[in-house]
Amino acid sequence: MHEKQLVGEAAANLVENNMVVGLGSGSTVFYTLKKLGYLVEKGLQIRGVATSKTTAKLARELKIPLVDLGAVDYIDVAIDGADEMDPNFNLIKGGGGALLREKMVAKAAKRMVIIADSSKNVEKLGEFLLPVEVIPFGWEMTARHIQRLGGIFNLRVTSDNKPYVTDNKNYILDCDFNFITTPAQLEVSLNMLPGVVENGLFVNVPTDVITILNEKVKLFENIKTL
Repeated sequence: MHEKQLVGEAAANLVENNMVVGLGSGSTVFYTLKKLGYLVEKGLQIRGVATSKTTAKLARELKIPLVDLGAVDYIDVAIDGADEMDPNFNLIKGGGGALLREKMVAKAAKRMVIIADSSKNVEKLGEFLLPVEVIPFGWEMTARHIQRLGGIFNLRVTSDNKPYVTDNKNYILDCDFNFITTPAQLEVSLNMLPGVVENGLFVNVPTDVITILNEKVKLFENIKTL
């Protein structure tokens, strides 16, 4: 059993009966969904809030009941992956393009559990490009604003070289800010730019992280969120 499966299934074991569960996106969450599908088949009663159309499709295939985010007052526990994670519980997310919905679900959750294999642990954020979701109208102007903040951008495109379109009908600019030393400041600065919808910096968002340390599954609590 490889690391993604180990941490993904460990997160599923945190889910209890009658919970509203935020269902993240990505290859690690796939294993969480598979385990939750098995538990639902065995009698676990939950409602899931999907962060992407891809996640919603898989959840339905696994017979996991779904509910819209706006139909609940809060989420008991959200489970999602990360592209990068630093020692201060700051993340870069959005490699799969679902960063806006992922952040909305994360902020609605009482408990936010990030699952990540050991390759996602970094000392400083920035080895992975930072996704920034922007509206299509005048995206070039928005990109120039981002450049003034020090970011080198690339418009995300599909295999046929057309702009990648998110579930929210927006574009994504993948931005290189080198190593990000002040993620909280950059998160706010980006979101203040006209045309920016959201960015992939998740600063001090997780309450818990499940990862692999010394070849063992470990759960770390973020004491700053207690």
